Amino acid sequence: MALAAASLATPSLAIDPTPIRIATLKFGTVNWELDTIRHNSLDVENGITLDVLGMAGNAAAKIAFEGEAADALVADWIWVARQRAAGRDYVFIPYSRSVGSLIAREGRFAKIEDLRGKKIGIAGGPLDKSWLILRAYAQSRGFDLKAETQQVFGAPPLIARQAESGSVDAVLTYWHWQAKMQAGGFAPVVGVAEAAGALGLSADIPLLGYVLRGEFLRENPAAVAGLLAASRGAKAMLAADNAAWDRLRPKMNAKTDAEFIALRNGFRAGIPGPEPIDTAAAAKLFAVMAALGGDALTGDAQTLPDGVFFDAP
Repeated sequence: MALAAASLATPSLAIDPTPIRIATLKFGTVNWELDTIRHNSLDVENGITLDVLGMAGNAAAKIAFEGEAADALVADWIWVARQRAAGRDYVFIPYSRSVGSLIAREGRFAKIEDLRGKKIGIAGGPLDKSWLILRAYAQSRGFDLKAETQQVFGAPPLIARQAESGSVDAVLTYWHWQAKMQAGGFAPVVGVAEAAGALGLSADIPLLGYVLRGEFLRENPAAVAGLLAASRGAKAMLAADNAAWDRLRPKMNAKTDAEFIALRNGFRAGIPGPEPIDTAAAAKLFAVMAALGGDALTGDAQTLPDGVFFDAP
């Protein structure tokens, strides 16, 4: 009787947990959440085990996912929309709404128009979503950001070094690099969220999320619910418990206390709320991406396909 009672009291331990293989960048910020999940056994408590597959780059993570060597990866929903338009049954579960800003040495530029004739360093490539939003924002103010500035595209460390040396006048980079640079004397000229809001676009749509195949969702509903619960539990810890961050600090590549605090605060600011994604607002944002990025960004999709966002029961 005692054994039976114990089994009922701990149902997640009564059956073998479902493994979920997640392909992530080796040094991506999602690893802070995944590490928190595994350190606190939030995966096992929720009936799953996470197998984190560290990848050298986004392309490698996507190849692993597309080749079914991974059950999930972290990507943006614009990419998911493109894949669905091409007939691939991929589904997006929100993870983070953190986006960066166009930043420069503090006090150098007051507004985006001050960058006419200047050189901008951009992490990623010409189809970076934040860059496209800033282009649309500048255009709404009578400024062709692409034509009237010089752009340098590159990896975040290279762009940061060029900004620090003065080789570029302003930088658009990923939020965690921005956080570290702001700790070293850079400040926003205009935030991507601010620019989106000025265009009438929602700044609350999480750009990044866990991506799973529809087949996996249908065949493993309990495991998907477990992933959602584990993710929520880790975010709750990271939102409220500074000690959880102290444990993560060696993994965060923060050189100073100011960088560490900026990274912690930036992650917390990007935690999505519990409300479902507003698909009408997402469709409006997608239309802007399609207009500026064209087929190279959105492929066959000119409008937001159905089924991009996971509809949690």
